Amino acid sequence: MHAKSGRTVRDLRRENRTAVLRRLYFDGPMSRLALGPATGLSSGSISNVVAELVAEGLVEEAGSVDSAGGRPRTLLRIAPDSGCMIGVDVGETRVRIELFDLALTELARTERPLAPSGPRTARYEVAVVVDHLRDGIAEVLRTAGVPAERLLGVGIGVPGIVERTAERGAVVHGQTIGWDAVPLERLLREKVALPAEVPYRIENGAKTLGQAEMWFGAGRGAGSAVVVLFGSGVGACVVTDPLGPGQALEWGHLTVRVRGRRCRCGAQGCLEAYAGAEALLARWREAGGEPPAGADEETALTAMLAAAYPADAGAAAGGGGQGEAGPGGVAGDPVALAVLDETAEYLGAGLADLINLFQPERILVGGWAGLQLGSRFLEPVAAYARAYALRHPGGRTEIALGTLGPEAVTVGAGLLPLVDFFALGGRRPERAPSVPAPAWQTALRDRVST
Repeated sequence: MHAKSGRTVRDLRRENRTAVLRRLYFDGPMSRLALGPATGLSSGSISNVVAELVAEGLVEEAGSVDSAGGRPRTLLRIAPDSGCMIGVDVGETRVRIELFDLALTELARTERPLAPSGPRTARYEVAVVVDHLRDGIAEVLRTAGVPAERLLGVGIGVPGIVERTAERGAVVHGQTIGWDAVPLERLLREKVALPAEVPYRIENGAKTLGQAEMWFGAGRGAGSAVVVLFGSGVGACVVTDPLGPGQALEWGHLTVRVRGRRCRCGAQGCLEAYAGAEALLARWREAGGEPPAGADEETALTAMLAAAYPADAGAAAGGGGQGEAGPGGVAGDPVALAVLDETAEYLGAGLADLINLFQPERILVGGWAGLQLGSRFLEPVAAYARAYALRHPGGRTEIALGTLGPEAVTVGAGLLPLVDFFALGGRRPERAPSVPAPAWQTALRDRVST
């Protein structure tokens, strides 16, 4: 049976279930009476949908609330233990794998370090990363005692562009890490012992960060936002629908200086060649800075901040201008301060481009390096952004730090299967029915093989 719009009754029922699940997830617990105006559904539709979801164990009662002059109203919520998700961050120094229930309670986690030294392409050797994922997924399920059949899916944040193909599933083009059309989904299905019906959702890491911040972090309540991932390099995700998926941007490879510094992607003058933590530390060394020998990027950035802001040593943020004394009266290293200020200007100019292109309500800066640099570094970044942006959109865009911490990429990756699950009305993906090939295909195949 088809509705006038071309949608079937089944489509409408799925959409009704999706509306109820999303509203309960983001704003629950809620009563049946409150769900009506919140979803735009009739009381009869709410009653039918809720009855289905309760019978399936997806929704449960969560106490009651007094009503004005009537009986107390029963509150409903998503049942946290009705499913699980795995979130993975293929990060810059490690692969982090976490298992969550539907309330995003962490049930288990593990980390697999990537090689701290040597060429970047060697650090991200595909076979090594796939083995880390295989072993880590098995470990978190075993640790939590969760059968694989309970998984709604595995979400994975990766550095690079993700392309979806019918033949190979999700393919990753990670130019900066030496991944050239890596069929990551196919490799995982071959290596990881999960049921065939458990879906993989592979996305750019900035997109998974954006998903987390928009749903549960500093982006909540905004109609539109750009979420920036500032780590070894820089990336971004633009979100125009608060409940919908964002769009990953290769923002770090925007050209900010013609024939400028060589970027790790191979081009010249990319924003990432000036504003990423790897480039920032390289420019500090070139200017005479001395990061600790053999230190990883996080440790080296901490040392740079301590040199620039000695009064704040041990903190993850800094303040004061070039050569100025900090709150404790100790002058910072002018070389480190100059490099940080130049980085702030390049980053601000890059944010101005985002403001002019997308005119978002908010720009949120996350990632381990962005959070380590902190709010006091963000102040000059925001000032530069407004100086380079058009006045009208620049004056209307709030620039702030993300609030979910350096592990937000993993949380956002775990949300990806949940997004699909809700879009399907809280049902698992169905296998496509097997349809026989046309007779002429069989005849031609037999002809060729003889």
